[in-house]
Amino acid sequence: MDDPARVERLLDAAVGGLTGPGCPPRLASALRHAVLGGGNRLRPRLCLAVAEALRPTRLAAAEAAAVAIELLHCASLVHDDLPCFDDAPTRRGLPSVHRAFGEPLAVLVGDALIVAAFDTLTVACVDDCDCAAALVALLARAAGTREGITAGQAWENEADVDLERYHQAKTAALFEAAATMGARAAGDVPERWRELGRRIGLAYQLADDLRDAVGDAQTLGKPVGRDAALGRPNAVRELGLSGALACLDERIAEVAHSVPDCPGRGELVATLERLLSRFRP
Repeated sequence: MDDPARVERLLDAAVGGLTGPGCPPRLASALRHAVLGGGNRLRPRLCLAVAEALRPTRLAAAEAAAVAIELLHCASLVHDDLPCFDDAPTRRGLPSVHRAFGEPLAVLVGDALIVAAFDTLTVACVDDCDCAAALVALLARAAGTREGITAGQAWENEADVDLERYHQAKTAALFEAAATMGARAAGDVPERWRELGRRIGLAYQLADDLRDAVGDAQTLGKPVGRDAALGRPNAVRELGLSGALACLDERIAEVAHSVPDCPGRGELVATLERLLSRFRP
């Protein structure tokens, strides 16, 4: 059910389409750097795992959804690393896009990946307009200004921030999209799967807060201590180290119970437990 190599092949093909004839050479290099430079690919893997658990006859729409989610995620990382936000020198153990290619190209890369995410869905689902529209709407919600990643970034500019609301927008939104888009691509009702994605996303962000507070930059491939340095909400600062760890354990324990009934439920639960076991620092 979980095949990281397949995700890499799908992303490689998608980036190949973006960087073909006509694409300016440095932009092409920056796009490859942003998408193909590593990563755990949890969101597309979740999308495909949910779809496969529903036993669809075809996976083309789910594969397109998985690619779209990861392209949008990569776009958010490129923009998040910019000097106007985190000014991060590294990402995934490599120079961040703006450090490697300059700020103008980094902005263009992020913009191009957002457009490519939505284009991927419309092209793959050209013969099923209802599916295309549903997937586009789910992805747009995850990117939006009320409960999506744009809101998550914007909350960092507010003086009074609710930690869970921030985590929901910053991280859980894309995990919700992964679960709901995988379900819709396989022909199921998306809302049945939203809570699963939400709980995984909140657990992941708790783990990320812990890594930022007590992790090692060389191991993680990105700077640590950024939340404290920039005065941003962080579970360790709000709950303490033991409190944040306890909350993470609670979140992880909730995940299996939120997997809806489906033909491949047992296999999906086993896959999720294996992925979640890596969350705890």
